[in-house]
Amino acid sequence: ALAVIKPLAALGLPPLLLLLIGLAVAIPVCMLLGAAIERIAYRPLRNAPRLAPLITAIGVSIMLQYLVVLIWGRSYHAYPELLPTTPMDIFGARINATQIVIMALSGTVMAALLWLVHRTRLGRAMRATAENPAVAQLMGVSVNRVVTFTFAIGSALGAVAGVLVSVNYSVAHYQMGFLLGLKAFTAAVLGGIGNLA
Repeated sequence: ALAVIKPLAALGLPPLLLLLIGLAVAIPVCMLLGAAIERIAYRPLRNAPRLAPLITAIGVSIMLQYLVVLIWGRSYHAYPELLPTTPMDIFGARINATQIVIMALSGTVMAALLWLVHRTRLGRAMRATAENPAVAQLMGVSVNRVVTFTFAIGSALGAVAGVLVSVNYSVAHYQMGFLLGLKAFTAAVLGGIGNLA
């Protein structure tokens, strides 16, 4: 997203439009990457012991970080200021417009994800596959396709998170997702893996 936003920011496009363009570029690229990772790294381990996918996830994470180092280097890259960062006092809390947009967009994305999982045919197939892949396959669900779609959706959410984190901190670097990934993993374990609510 940064590779697209920086040149466009120099043209004087509106900041909100730049944010939307950044998301429109990052989401499909990350979805394709996520689907490819599922196909290459995770599908062969579908019936492996439960520890194997976790170790693979760590390996894929390290590989992606150093792929970014090869392309963009280790240095921190300044992210254009897309939204005002002037702090405001709201009910005693200091917050800026960037953080308000991040909260609103995060809430919207979470609501859309809940709708997808609980109200669509794909969501029903995802829940059935998570519960029992063998039975889901007997009921006509294409388990491989559902898992690939799930990885693509997760990667799209990761793209949104990456762009929003970069906008909030005005910087992008190759390790920016590592600490966030640890926090997300901790939240998933505490909240229950697979539990969206």
